[in-house]
Amino acid sequence: MGKKGKKEKKGRGAEKTAAKMEKKVSKRSRKEETFLYNELYVYNIRKDTWTKVDIPSPPPRRCAHQAVVVPQGGGQLWVFGGEFASPNGEQFYHYKDLWVLHLATKTWEQVKSTGGPSGRSGHRMVAWKRQLILFGGFHESTRDYIYYNDVYAFNLDTFTWSKLSPSGTGPTPRSGCQMSVTPQGGIVVYGGYSKQRVKKDVDKGTRHSDMFLLKPEDGREDKWVWTRMNPSGVKPTPRSGFSVAMAPNHQTLFFGGVCDEEEEESLLGEFFNDLYFYDATRNRWFEGQLKGPKSEKKKRRRGRKEEPEGGSKPACGGAGTQGPVQVVKEVVAEDGTVVTIKQVLTAPGLAGQPRSEDEDSLEEASSPAPGPCPRSNAMLAVKHGVLYVYGGMFEAGDRQVTLSDLHCLDLHRMEAWKALVEMDPETQEWLEETDSEEDSEEVEGAEGGVDDEDSGEESSAED
Repeated sequence: MGKKGKKEKKGRGAEKTAAKMEKKVSKRSRKEETFLYNELYVYNIRKDTWTKVDIPSPPPRRCAHQAVVVPQGGGQLWVFGGEFASPNGEQFYHYKDLWVLHLATKTWEQVKSTGGPSGRSGHRMVAWKRQLILFGGFHESTRDYIYYNDVYAFNLDTFTWSKLSPSGTGPTPRSGCQMSVTPQGGIVVYGGYSKQRVKKDVDKGTRHSDMFLLKPEDGREDKWVWTRMNPSGVKPTPRSGFSVAMAPNHQTLFFGGVCDEEEEESLLGEFFNDLYFYDATRNRWFEGQLKGPKSEKKKRRRGRKEEPEGGSKPACGGAGTQGPVQVVKEVVAEDGTVVTIKQVLTAPGLAGQPRSEDEDSLEEASSPAPGPCPRSNAMLAVKHGVLYVYGGMFEAGDRQVTLSDLHCLDLHRMEAWKALVEMDPETQEWLEETDSEEDSEEVEGAEGGVDDEDSGEESSAED
């Protein structure tokens, strides 16, 4: 065959591959659907139960919004912004509405006030004294997108918005960052995600790892200033989609997230389930390390080989396992889809464990019970010194998996995670779709859209 014939054959092969990929993408786009909610659930710590609370006239269903609880009026939950997407993705828009849930009377109210932020997702909002302070976010349309670094304040007494104009050099436009109030009355902004167009139809994403402090200048609440921070200690690796809560001693707790590595035509994400603490008083990062249950330490010291109590739950120990165990099971998603999961359970000592400063204690302590699997955009809450981690999402190949498990960790003891509501074991691995035509009809992934921030930014445009 001559060179011309080879080129023609190669061209037909390329066209066939392109057509196959287009067909595959089209098929997947028809299968995948995004479902948004406006439901309200309450978790009772003492009873260990979830309860759905039906309150008339709630905000429209959405994701990638912000919600803040304040003590005013017997307790209020304020919600701003977010985004809506129809199940088939044909409709998409951002909200700029402000709602308040009066916890005492269990009633929703939409608060209409002019001069507020534009419609956006992935912004951050905190309660500061008797105000709500909002920063950043992004807005995306079918033709373009924009990231923000503006700052707004909402007065909880007068129900009015005002745009702040801080002096100094502040953060560049971004969304999905950390925003927390310091014991000294300032507001810390760390990290986040943004993207910019480098050429036609080509965008470049940036994971930010810088930190800034926003505080009133000379004690005046009408004048603010930005200051660049350079904290010491062991800081988190660059990532987005992490979750934040206030830990005891006024430290900021940082959990999970995702680091997306962009290639020519793909986006590969590495998900995390690690813990970090930021101490604003010392301006220092600390890595959270679990000590392991004390009872297990004593058993190791005495050299006993005892079966763990409650050994029927793999997520709560598994000390009797002698080696990796592989289990293949089928899980039924909310929409009835059956998905095959390969679960690999590792024995204590095989999984990675943070190194303790005391080498003797490292040898004596058994591996802590597994905690939440790696994820981004989980929901965090701290109550009575206990951290609660709910849900989030991760990706396996082309699938986005939405989680609904609930874990807790005593932040004073820092011994081991406890699974309150289990969905699937932490070591689950989703079997990815192959390129063969025989597998082209395999079952689709679990239902779940982008109900969080940065995962949405980087995969498509919650946050």
